[in-house]
Amino acid sequence: MSLRAYQVLITGASRGLGTYVARSFWREGADLLLVARTQSALEALRTDLLRQGAPEQRAHILPLDLTQPSAIEDVMAQVKTHFGGIDVLINDAGDQGPIGPIWENDWREWEQSLRLNLLVPTALCRACIPLMAARGRGHIINLSGGGATGPRPNFSAYAVAKVGIVRLTETLAQEALRHNIAVNCIAPGAMYSLMQDCILRAGPIRAGDKDYRTAERLKTKAATGDDSVARQAAELCVFLASPEAAGVTGKLISAVWDPWRELGVHRQDLAATDVYTLRRIVPRDRNLSWGRD
Repeated sequence: MSLRAYQVLITGASRGLGTYVARSFWREGADLLLVARTQSALEALRTDLLRQGAPEQRAHILPLDLTQPSAIEDVMAQVKTHFGGIDVLINDAGDQGPIGPIWENDWREWEQSLRLNLLVPTALCRACIPLMAARGRGHIINLSGGGATGPRPNFSAYAVAKVGIVRLTETLAQEALRHNIAVNCIAPGAMYSLMQDCILRAGPIRAGDKDYRTAERLKTKAATGDDSVARQAAELCVFLASPEAAGVTGKLISAVWDPWRELGVHRQDLAATDVYTLRRIVPRDRNLSWGRD
C-alpha cells in the first residue's frame, strides 16, 4: 500500500498515537510535516525516521501550540513552504480536558479543551481543503472515540468535542465530495497515553470508577509493551489514505471492532446507507409501538 510522495500533515505527532501514525505513513514512503508542542520530542522522532526512510523522503517538524491565535496560519505557511500543497491531513492533537461534573469544571479550561479538540481540527480542515481541491484529491482523517457515541459523564468538554468531530466529518464529506476529497473519522480504541495519567491523577471520585479502573488497566497493559491498539489505529489511518479505501467517506470507523480492511469491497453499501454514522434512535428502532411512524 505505497504512499510514496504523498505529503502528509500530522498534528499531535510527538507522542502517543501520533508517533505511531507518523511511523506508519513514513514506512509507506510519505513525506511528513509533524506538528506538536514539544520540540525535543519532534526532533527525536524526525531523527529516528530519517535513519530508516528512503533517501528522497522528507520529514519536517513544527513545534507549536495549536490553540494560539496565529497557529493555523503558521501551519499552513509551513505546508506551502515545504510541500506547496497537501494530500493527507491527520487531526490527532487533543487533550483530556477538565475532569469532573461540568458545574465544577474551570470554565476557561473547558473552553480551551473545546478549542483544541474541535475548533483547531475544524480550522485545519477548512484551510487544507482548498489545497487538496487544487490537486484534485485529498484525505482527511479525524480522531474521535472516547465519548462520541454515548454519554461520558465527568468528561463533558472532551465528549462534546468528539461528537462534534464526527458530525463535522459527515458534513465535510458531503461538501468536499465533488473535489475528490474523502473525510473520515476513526475511533482508535482504548490505549495508554498521557490522558490516562490525567484520569489517574484526578482519582476515581472525580473521574468516575469505571474510567479510573480503565486507566489503571491500560497503564498496566502498556508496561508489558503491548502497543497493538495503537499500531492497529495507525494502520487504519494509512488504509483510509490509500487507494484501497477509495469511495469510503463520511464514516466513523472503529479500528478495533470494524472490519475496515474489507471496506473497499463494501464501498457501494457504505455510500448508499448510514452505516458507521451517528443517527437519532426513534421508538420503532427499538420495536416500540408508540411515537410517530
